[in-house]
Amino acid sequence: MRHFPIFRDLRGRRVVVSGATETAVAKLRLILKTEATVTVYGKDPHPQIARWSSEGKLHLIDRPIDRGDAICAALVYGANEDAAEDARAAQIGRDAGALVNIVDNLGDSDFITPAIVDRDPVTVAIGTEGAAPVLARRIKAENEERLSPDLGVLARIGQSFRGEAESLPHGRPRRRFWARFYDEIGPRALTEGGEDAVRAALATLLAEMLNEQTEAGRVALIGAGPGDPELLTLKARRLLHEADVVIYDRLVSPEILELARREAIVIEVGKIPNGPSWKQADINALMVEHAATGAHVARLKSGDPAVFGRLDEEMDALDGAGIAFEIIPGITAAAAAAASIKVSWTRRGRNKSFRLMTGHDVDGFAEHDWRGLAQPGAAAAIYMGVRAARFVQGRLMIHGADPDTPVTAIENASRGDQKIVATTLAGLPDALASAGITGPAILFLGLAPREALDAADSIDTTHIPTAEAL
Repeated sequence: MRHFPIFRDLRGRRVVVSGATETAVAKLRLILKTEATVTVYGKDPHPQIARWSSEGKLHLIDRPIDRGDAICAALVYGANEDAAEDARAAQIGRDAGALVNIVDNLGDSDFITPAIVDRDPVTVAIGTEGAAPVLARRIKAENEERLSPDLGVLARIGQSFRGEAESLPHGRPRRRFWARFYDEIGPRALTEGGEDAVRAALATLLAEMLNEQTEAGRVALIGAGPGDPELLTLKARRLLHEADVVIYDRLVSPEILELARREAIVIEVGKIPNGPSWKQADINALMVEHAATGAHVARLKSGDPAVFGRLDEEMDALDGAGIAFEIIPGITAAAAAAASIKVSWTRRGRNKSFRLMTGHDVDGFAEHDWRGLAQPGAAAAIYMGVRAARFVQGRLMIHGADPDTPVTAIENASRGDQKIVATTLAGLPDALASAGITGPAILFLGLAPREALDAADSIDTTHIPTAEAL
């Protein structure tokens, strides 16, 4: 992000515009909505600018800007439709300590003016850093349709009531109060009885919530999916946004963490193979500690919490502490990986079952039904299998698995840095090493990418001699 979005207070501050052109008119339409004192310098002013001047909305000085004209200005705009004159105006503004914007010249500007959706005092600013003005206009149009014209009225009334609302405990109770007001109570009261009805409804709502018992803390054990935020469920997204505390695994993607509230406490409880890691008991204690204070905790677990996520231990700890919890399933990494290589877990004529297994357990490399897995047509997803790849290969081949059994490794499934390696059981460890696969990765035993299957199916076998012919 090159431009940091801020809202600058222009109440009583000077804004200077160099150029009384048609270009300046577009900027002035926005600037005149503020409480700034506006001065425009330029000869032969546009009729609209002259009209605003006659109405007392701005000061119009019929000459080019000169040194000293930008003293005490907060912002200076160059809108002369002349590059050299804009550059001169910009230097005058900078010499006076003002921030400068040259219209349609991103490179020489100190700030940009975004597209704005105005529901005063609610303002939505939309910027693309000059990359896509058409896209900014489309987003503006969509938000103009979505945001009720009454939103500004409700915001002004709510602003005047903030002092009374401070009688509610800080945090979740206060957020619930304002959420109920803006989402339900306020709009209905405004429609039915106008602004007076809104103020009365606010007082009634406050009295109701002051008499409510303190809400107990709780934990949401959320499957954060494989990393793509678009694969997060709607319920998971809502609970994450509402959470006071977010406790997340190392594999949860930054894009998903961005969905949490800025005010939330966000804590990583990473577990790094052969590195520093949080103990499970400490993670359990952390959830209990925050929920016991009344906080709503979002415990984010990569993939689905019930798939090799030590879910039972966390549920037992919460039950033992009397903390309410719920489980929100997520898309497990194997499902995302299968989608990435465009295959199904089960297929008629290929396999009637599919196994989810891990390469490691508490005792080291995990043992499984290797004889069953070595049978033709067996298919499985192996979690945490990269470091166990040579162990898995050896166990399967000892039990008679075909060395040419397809194996596909998918690292960072669904993410932008996803990597796919298609190989065979015989070549598995070397293929992983050559591709630099270190994890997190899913190993698919018995499944090859659809492209590889299509290529095999397309081979013309009519001229390949049979065993009898040889």
